[in-house]
Amino acid sequence: MRQPSRTRSGSRLRSPASQSGFSLLEIIIVLILIGGIMALVGSRLLGGADRGKANLAKSQIQTLAGKVENYQLDTGSLPSRLDDLVTAPANAAGWLGPYAKPAELKDPWGHPVEYRAPGESQPFDLISYGKDGKPGGESYDADIQYQ
Repeated sequence: MRQPSRTRSGSRLRSPASQSGFSLLEIIIVLILIGGIMALVGSRLLGGADRGKANLAKSQIQTLAGKVENYQLDTGSLPSRLDDLVTAPANAAGWLGPYAKPAELKDPWGHPVEYRAPGESQPFDLISYGKDGKPGGESYDADIQYQ
């Protein structure tokens, strides 16, 4: 019979048959912990995406308002609809556009930005209805309006 081999320090090496690995219970616990961590990280990342889109919508509304004002400076009147920023309307003398690209007329969620001229308390209103695309709402579904 073969004797177990020894290291330089004199201790015995274990044979492969006597070495133990992870038990099934230990593997399941590790997988559950990894799944919990991934769920936490995933929810944080997805929440950050909505926050980023809301901030982008605020900036986009302000930028679009500047483009409407540029149109007004060039033509002497407000556009009748936002598409007038992209293609010249028939009655717009002095139009020096395009002032915007078609993609800029939609909010970060893909909903069209609402334009009203005249506005409620100013010459025009620009509104993004948020993530749900409906008036009102809270949090990421809240309306974002040019002020």
